Amino acid sequence: MKSVLSIASSFLFLAMPFCHADPVNDRPNVILLVVDDMGWTDLGCYGSDFHQTPNIDKLASQGMLFLDAYSSSAVCSPTRASLMTGKYPARLHITAITDGGNNPKFNRYVPPTHKKYLDPDEFTLAEALRSEGYRTVHLGKWHLGKEEIYWPENQGFDVNIGGWRPGMPIIAEGKSNGYFSPYGNPRLSDGPDGEYLTERLTDEAVRVLQDLALADQPFFLNFWYYTVHLPLQAVPEKVEYYSDRVDPGNNHTNPVYAAMVEHLDESVGRVMKAVSELGLDRNTVVILTSDNGGSLGGTERSPERITSNAPLRSGKGDMFEGGVRVPFIVRWTDQIEPSTTNRTPVISCDLYPTILGLTRTQGDPSHNENFDGVDLSSLFLHGEPLPERSLYWHYPHYSRFGSKPFSAIRKGDWKLVEVFEREELMLFDLQDDIGEQRNLFSRFPEVARKLQQELRQWRSNVRAQMPLRNPDYNPELSDG
Repeated sequence: MKSVLSIASSFLFLAMPFCHADPVNDRPNVILLVVDDMGWTDLGCYGSDFHQTPNIDKLASQGMLFLDAYSSSAVCSPTRASLMTGKYPARLHITAITDGGNNPKFNRYVPPTHKKYLDPDEFTLAEALRSEGYRTVHLGKWHLGKEEIYWPENQGFDVNIGGWRPGMPIIAEGKSNGYFSPYGNPRLSDGPDGEYLTERLTDEAVRVLQDLALADQPFFLNFWYYTVHLPLQAVPEKVEYYSDRVDPGNNHTNPVYAAMVEHLDESVGRVMKAVSELGLDRNTVVILTSDNGGSLGGTERSPERITSNAPLRSGKGDMFEGGVRVPFIVRWTDQIEPSTTNRTPVISCDLYPTILGLTRTQGDPSHNENFDGVDLSSLFLHGEPLPERSLYWHYPHYSRFGSKPFSAIRKGDWKLVEVFEREELMLFDLQDDIGEQRNLFSRFPEVARKLQQELRQWRSNVRAQMPLRNPDYNPELSDG
């Protein structure tokens, strides 16, 4: 198993020439920016009434902004595994966060045992690119396995800076202080007192880009932010700025969260500035998205209001649009038409085959046969519409955010949610009811039954794990 490189030796490693049979320096670089828990309306370009995101808004104006983009799951680890494999979480059996799950003993159903790591036997996106000459660097959150064998350096990345077991910055007395150094992260050295994690990871990203720009080979920079996930922490000056501007009538009202969004926006601005100054603009594809919908708060773990996904219903961990509809922006200078808005439904597992298409990378044919995503490159580059298809979600667990085991399907403007706990079908017309306030099952039962049949067939095809009836079910003790 490959040993872990220190950050210093990682930069040296990046500057060393690689030996490959065929030079591939005519292929585009790829920068993938994945934000943690960023909601659909958290950005200015998506309609935030409080958060200030001029750099991301500029990125959107330079490329294509999707209004109907989705995460593969309503929680983070399954989406990240889906992104790295091109497969639905249900196919991978990674259907909940890898370090836990909320499965109370007395509920109506017993959730299945989900896989708590990304299997090294999966041929990841990083491995596909590296096998054809790309240098691969991971920065930030990973959250796809507890042991080192599952961490980025053993999943196709030449360099791993900051990626390890947990899904959020850890606060532990005397050992780590969340977003402020010390971080307690074995893949990221501590910085000076007061150093902020998002800024530190951006420093690392800029240094990596400077080294990569010197090489005669393309690169894949996989920058997965820890922000805007809990704990809610930001530099005091930013928090004070937003505290003075809170309007209780707005959808977005949390000044700390707004400050975290600004930290993110500044980071994206610095990354894009480095890309420009290093002459990488015209040959670098930049993609920005989120791993699930925005976290609302109002739970025992986070009692304060965090964000709002309005007009979407609910948020992270839930079956409704607020849990899975996410920002999605792609920019490739001179290749993708700027200032374009697209209503095509797309999903996280599309990124793997799409990046293979954009980079003209073959990948592993046997792995590619099991892609659930589709190649969006012709949509990006030429505006070619995709054939109509269905998108699916499967969460056979009880979420700490309040949702029950469910599956869902979107086909055209119809969305069907099957809630196992209540043996209920909910049918929504997203064209007329984006907030999912009107269950149309009673008006269109034939539509609902056809979608349910398709959803069941899909679960069978991907061998989805199902919750089972609980023999210890006690309605008086159940939280359902």
